[in-house]
Amino acid sequence: MTSGAQSTGVGALTAEPGGARSGARRPRRRVAGMPYFLLLPGLLWLGVFFVIPMIFLLSQSLQTGTLETGYQLTFHVGTYSDAMAQFFRQFLRSFVYAFLATVLALLIGYPLAYAIALKSGRWKPVLLVMVVAPFFTSFLLRTLAWQTILNSDGLVMKFFRGTHLIQLTSALGWTNGSQLLSSPLAVVTGLTYHSLPFMVLPLFASLDRLDPRLLEAAGDLYAAPLTAFRRVTLPMSMPGVVAGTLLTFIPAAGDYINSRLLGNPNTAMIGQVIEGYFLRINDYPTAAALSFVLMVTILVLVSVYVRKSGTEELV
Repeated sequence: MTSGAQSTGVGALTAEPGGARSGARRPRRRVAGMPYFLLLPGLLWLGVFFVIPMIFLLSQSLQTGTLETGYQLTFHVGTYSDAMAQFFRQFLRSFVYAFLATVLALLIGYPLAYAIALKSGRWKPVLLVMVVAPFFTSFLLRTLAWQTILNSDGLVMKFFRGTHLIQLTSALGWTNGSQLLSSPLAVVTGLTYHSLPFMVLPLFASLDRLDPRLLEAAGDLYAAPLTAFRRVTLPMSMPGVVAGTLLTFIPAAGDYINSRLLGNPNTAMIGQVIEGYFLRINDYPTAAALSFVLMVTILVLVSVYVRKSGTEELV
């Protein structure tokens, strides 16, 4: 009886860990599938509002006909070559303006986000509200305000004339003669202004998580302030840099309000061309082809940029 009870007890003890392990595996299998379930709303959102519209644009770009007679799917790929041959300059100009606006927003936004995150103290909430305050007004009204700011009688124009910067910008082709409005400089300025909050907020989120003790440790190791910034602050803020540049570049590349209200026909961007072909000329295949090429190009550029930046935190 004793030996049998001991063997039974030993068997129970030896079986119990295995049973516990087998019982513990089941919840792990259920938990392992949970992230994919949590991704389902986002995947549905992307499918409904991105994949399906892209398929619709692709189909529409391969159609022929007119608005009066109707459009038929004829797989006419010549629309792409015709559209790109006609509007390649506007296409390239959009990416150049978006790139310049992104660089300017980064140069302006990084010191601002750094000051708010690490130097503002109790004024941090107030400064953050000031950053997002432009969103309280309409995008269109903010753009129209820049017409007043950059007009020929404004303080900005007087500063450019007094410092002779207007001669330099005119020589570089960024302004038209003696005015700032209706020029590439005005368009890039408007794009930079509208994109600045999208740059500052991700940068602030990254810099606000930075442990000040790391900077103190860098100082204890005799690192100069510039070296500490280059080796500690900048690498740890790279997720914010990547996110901010993406949130700035993507909308700027497809913008058409700034180029219309602050520029001239020679500063037209591809978004302005697409808007005109969709709403005024009613040439839907050409507009769809330009839209599809723009979206695919942005997707490729973003994919390469995120991969090269090496910020796994964004994934």
